[in-house]
Amino acid sequence: MDRELQLLIDLQALDTRIAGLEREAARLPKEIEAIQASVSTARSSLDATKARLDTTKKSIRTREKDLDVWAAKRAKAEARLYEVKTNKEYSAVLVEIEEIKQEKSRIEEEILTLMETQERLTVDIRDADAQLKHAETEGKVNEAVVREKLRAVESELAGLRNERASLAAGVPPAVLAEYDKLLKARGGLAVVQALPSQICAGCRMAIRPQAILELRTHTQLIHCESCGRYLYWQDSA
Repeated sequence: MDRELQLLIDLQALDTRIAGLEREAARLPKEIEAIQASVSTARSSLDATKARLDTTKKSIRTREKDLDVWAAKRAKAEARLYEVKTNKEYSAVLVEIEEIKQEKSRIEEEILTLMETQERLTVDIRDADAQLKHAETEGKVNEAVVREKLRAVESELAGLRNERASLAAGVPPAVLAEYDKLLKARGGLAVVQALPSQICAGCRMAIRPQAILELRTHTQLIHCESCGRYLYWQDSA
Protein backbone atom coordinates (compact mmCIF):
# COMPACT_ATOMS: atom_id res chain seq x y z
CA MET A 1 0.00 0.00 0.00
CA ASP A 2 1.17 3.51 -0.77
CA ARG A 3 3.07 4.94 2.22
CA GLU A 4 1.13 8.21 2.23
CA LEU A 5 -2.16 6.36 2.17
CA GLN A 6 -1.08 4.09 5.00
CA LEU A 7 -0.07 7.15 7.04
CA LEU A 8 -3.50 8.68 6.42
CA ILE A 9 -5.25 5.45 7.43
CA ASP A 10 -3.21 5.32 10.63
CA LEU A 11 -3.85 9.02 11.24
CA GLN A 12 -7.58 8.51 10.80
CA ALA A 13 -7.54 5.66 13.32
CA LEU A 14 -5.77 7.90 15.82
CA ASP A 15 -8.10 10.83 15.20
CA THR A 16 -11.13 8.60 15.68
CA ARG A 17 -9.78 7.43 19.04
CA ILE A 18 -8.88 10.99 20.02
CA ALA A 19 -12.36 12.28 19.10
CA GLY A 20 -13.98 9.59 21.24
CA LEU A 21 -11.77 10.41 24.20
CA GLU A 22 -12.39 14.14 23.77
CA ARG A 23 -16.12 13.51 23.95
CA GLU A 24 -15.56 11.48 27.10
CA ALA A 25 -13.32 14.20 28.56
CA ALA A 26 -16.09 16.73 27.92
CA ARG A 27 -18.82 14.49 29.37
CA LEU A 28 -17.14 13.43 32.63
CA PRO A 29 -16.97 16.94 34.20
CA LYS A 30 -20.72 17.24 33.59
CA GLU A 31 -21.18 13.93 35.37
CA ILE A 32 -19.21 15.32 38.31
CA GLU A 33 -21.38 18.45 38.30
CA ALA A 34 -24.51 16.27 38.34
CA ILE A 35 -23.20 14.34 41.36
CA GLN A 36 -22.41 17.59 43.18
CA ALA A 37 -25.79 19.03 42.22
CA SER A 38 -27.52 15.99 43.71
CA VAL A 39 -25.75 16.56 47.04
CA SER A 40 -26.49 20.28 46.86
CA THR A 41 -30.19 19.55 46.26
CA ALA A 42 -30.31 17.28 49.31
CA ARG A 43 -28.59 19.96 51.40
CA SER A 44 -30.96 22.67 50.15
CA SER A 45 -33.95 20.47 50.98
CA LEU A 46 -32.68 20.02 54.54
CA ASP A 47 -31.98 23.75 54.93
CA ALA A 48 -35.43 24.66 53.61
CA THR A 49 -37.12 22.25 56.02
CA LYS A 50 -35.10 23.65 58.93
CA ALA A 51 -36.14 27.15 57.92
CA ARG A 52 -39.81 26.11 57.91
CA LEU A 53 -39.38 24.60 61.36
CA ASP A 54 -37.82 27.81 62.68
CA THR A 55 -40.69 29.82 61.22
CA THR A 56 -43.22 27.45 62.80
CA LYS A 57 -41.54 27.72 66.22
CA LYS A 58 -41.61 31.52 65.99
CA SER A 59 -45.27 31.41 65.05
CA ILE A 60 -46.01 29.21 68.08
CA ARG A 61 -44.22 31.64 70.40
CA THR A 62 -46.09 34.56 68.88
CA ARG A 63 -49.47 32.88 69.24
CA GLU A 64 -48.66 31.82 72.81
CA LYS A 65 -47.99 35.47 73.64
CA ASP A 66 -51.27 36.37 71.98
CA LEU A 67 -52.95 33.72 74.12
CA ASP A 68 -51.53 35.35 77.26
CA VAL A 69 -52.90 38.70 76.11
CA TRP A 70 -56.38 37.32 75.59
CA ALA A 71 -56.24 35.45 78.89
CA ALA A 72 -55.47 38.75 80.61
CA LYS A 73 -58.38 40.40 78.79
CA ARG A 74 -60.71 37.67 79.96
CA ALA A 75 -59.53 38.03 83.55
CA LYS A 76 -60.20 41.77 83.42
CA ALA A 77 -63.60 41.27 81.83
CA GLU A 78 -64.59 38.69 84.42
CA ALA A 79 -63.44 41.04 87.18
CA ARG A 80 -65.75 43.72 85.79
CA LEU A 81 -68.72 41.44 86.30
CA TYR A 82 -68.53 42.33 89.99
CA GLU A 83 -68.38 46.06 89.23
CA VAL A 84 -71.30 46.54 86.84
CA LYS A 85 -74.47 48.02 88.27
CA THR A 86 -77.12 47.16 85.67
CA ASN A 87 -78.31 44.07 83.91
CA LYS A 88 -77.52 45.70 80.58
CA GLU A 89 -73.89 46.30 81.57
CA TYR A 90 -73.72 42.77 82.96
CA SER A 91 -75.00 41.32 79.66
CA ALA A 92 -72.53 43.43 77.68
CA VAL A 93 -69.62 42.11 79.74
CA LEU A 94 -70.85 38.53 79.27
CA VAL A 95 -70.92 39.09 75.49
CA GLU A 96 -67.38 40.49 75.65
CA ILE A 97 -66.21 37.49 77.69
CA GLU A 98 -67.77 35.10 75.16
CA GLU A 99 -65.99 36.88 72.29
CA ILE A 100 -62.70 36.66 74.21
CA LYS A 101 -63.29 32.96 74.85
CA GLN A 102 -63.93 32.35 71.14
CA GLU A 103 -60.79 34.25 70.12
CA LYS A 104 -58.78 32.39 72.75
CA SER A 105 -60.18 29.09 71.47
CA ARG A 106 -59.25 30.05 67.89
CA ILE A 107 -55.68 30.84 68.95
CA GLU A 108 -55.43 27.56 70.83
CA GLU A 109 -56.53 25.71 67.68
CA GLU A 110 -53.88 27.56 65.69
CA ILE A 111 -51.23 26.60 68.24
CA LEU A 112 -52.28 22.95 68.08
CA THR A 113 -52.07 23.02 64.28
CA LEU A 114 -48.64 24.68 64.46
CA MET A 115 -47.46 22.07 66.96
CA GLU A 116 -48.57 19.29 64.64
CA THR A 117 -46.65 20.98 61.84
CA GLN A 118 -43.63 21.26 64.13
CA GLU A 119 -43.75 17.53 64.86
CA ARG A 120 -44.05 16.68 61.18
CA LEU A 121 -41.18 18.99 60.23
CA THR A 122 -39.00 17.48 62.95
CA VAL A 123 -39.52 14.06 61.37
CA ASP A 124 -38.92 15.53 57.90
CA ILE A 125 -35.64 17.05 59.09
CA ARG A 126 -34.48 13.73 60.46
CA ASP A 127 -35.28 12.06 57.12
CA ALA A 128 -33.73 14.87 55.09
CA ASP A 129 -30.58 14.76 57.22
CA ALA A 130 -30.28 11.00 56.62
CA GLN A 131 -30.79 11.53 52.89
CA LEU A 132 -28.11 14.23 52.85
CA LYS A 133 -25.59 12.01 54.63
CA HIS A 134 -26.34 9.20 52.18
CA ALA A 135 -26.01 11.57 49.21
CA GLU A 136 -22.71 12.94 50.54
CA THR A 137 -21.26 9.46 51.13
CA GLU A 138 -22.43 8.09 47.80
CA GLY A 139 -21.48 11.31 46.01
CA LYS A 140 -17.96 11.25 47.42
CA VAL A 141 -17.41 7.70 46.17
CA ASN A 142 -18.97 8.32 42.76
CA GLU A 143 -17.11 11.57 42.25
CA ALA A 144 -13.79 9.90 43.08
CA VAL A 145 -14.52 7.18 40.49
CA VAL A 146 -15.42 9.72 37.80
CA ARG A 147 -12.38 11.89 38.56
CA GLU A 148 -10.14 8.84 38.22
CA LYS A 149 -11.77 8.08 34.87
CA LEU A 150 -11.18 11.68 33.80
CA ARG A 151 -7.51 11.52 34.78
CA ALA A 152 -7.10 8.29 32.81
CA VAL A 153 -8.83 9.78 29.76
CA GLU A 154 -6.74 12.95 29.87
CA SER A 155 -3.55 10.89 30.24
CA GLU A 156 -4.47 8.70 27.28
CA LEU A 157 -5.42 11.76 25.26
CA ALA A 158 -2.04 13.37 25.91
CA GLY A 159 -0.27 10.23 24.71
CA LEU A 160 -2.41 9.92 21.58
CA ARG A 161 -1.94 13.59 20.70
CA ASN A 162 1.81 13.18 20.91
CA GLU A 163 1.56 10.06 18.79
CA ARG A 164 -0.58 11.93 16.27
CA ALA A 165 1.91 14.79 16.07
CA SER A 166 4.72 12.34 15.31
CA LEU A 167 2.63 10.54 12.70
CA ALA A 168 1.41 13.75 11.07
CA ALA A 169 5.01 14.91 10.69
CA GLY A 170 5.50 12.17 8.10
CA VAL A 171 2.58 13.32 5.93
CA PRO A 172 3.33 15.89 3.21
CA PRO A 173 2.04 19.31 4.36
CA ALA A 174 -0.36 19.74 1.44
CA VAL A 175 -1.87 16.29 1.97
CA LEU A 176 -2.10 16.86 5.73
CA ALA A 177 -3.83 20.20 5.20
CA GLU A 178 -6.40 18.60 2.90
CA TYR A 179 -6.86 15.70 5.34
CA ASP A 180 -7.47 18.09 8.27
CA LYS A 181 -9.95 20.07 6.17
CA LEU A 182 -11.86 16.90 5.29
CA LEU A 183 -11.75 15.75 8.90
CA LYS A 184 -13.60 18.91 10.01
CA ALA A 185 -16.00 19.00 7.07
CA ARG A 186 -16.93 15.30 7.17
CA GLY A 187 -17.71 14.75 10.83
CA GLY A 188 -14.30 13.47 11.84
CA LEU A 189 -14.05 10.93 9.01
CA ALA A 190 -11.60 11.85 6.23
CA VAL A 191 -10.36 8.37 5.20
CA VAL A 192 -12.78 5.52 4.51
CA GLN A 193 -12.74 2.09 2.98
CA ALA A 194 -14.02 1.31 -0.49
CA LEU A 195 -16.34 -1.57 0.31
CA PRO A 196 -16.39 -4.83 -1.71
CA SER A 197 -19.81 -3.73 -3.00
CA GLN A 198 -17.91 -0.86 -4.65
CA ILE A 199 -19.48 1.88 -2.58
CA CYS A 200 -17.88 4.49 -0.32
CA ALA A 201 -18.11 3.54 3.36
CA GLY A 202 -18.49 7.23 4.20
CA CYS A 203 -21.32 8.42 1.95
CA ARG A 204 -22.56 5.03 0.65
CA MET A 205 -22.37 6.24 -2.95
CA ALA A 206 -21.12 4.04 -5.82
CA ILE A 207 -17.46 4.21 -6.87
CA ARG A 208 -16.50 4.06 -10.57
CA PRO A 209 -15.00 0.74 -11.69
CA GLN A 210 -11.88 2.53 -12.94
CA ALA A 211 -11.39 4.09 -9.52
CA ILE A 212 -11.78 0.66 -7.91
CA LEU A 213 -9.00 -0.69 -10.14
CA GLU A 214 -6.74 2.18 -9.19
CA LEU A 215 -7.53 1.67 -5.51
CA ARG A 216 -6.66 -2.01 -5.72
CA THR A 217 -3.24 -1.21 -7.19
CA HIS A 218 -2.58 1.34 -4.41
CA THR A 219 -0.72 3.57 -6.82
CA GLN A 220 -2.09 6.95 -5.78
CA LEU A 221 -4.37 8.78 -3.37
CA ILE A 222 -7.95 8.71 -4.63
CA HIS A 223 -10.90 10.76 -3.40
CA CYS A 224 -14.55 9.69 -3.38
CA GLU A 225 -16.18 11.65 -6.20
CA SER A 226 -19.30 12.14 -4.03
CA CYS A 227 -18.04 13.13 -0.58
CA GLY A 228 -14.37 13.92 -1.27
CA ARG A 229 -12.99 11.58 1.40
CA TYR A 230 -9.80 9.64 0.82
CA LEU A 231 -10.53 6.06 -0.22
CA TYR A 232 -8.57 2.86 0.32
CA TRP A 233 -9.09 -0.76 -0.67
CA GLN A 234 -8.75 -3.54 1.87
CA ASP A 235 -8.22 -6.97 0.33
CA SER A 236 -10.13 -9.80 1.97
CA ALA A 237 -8.04 -11.99 4.23
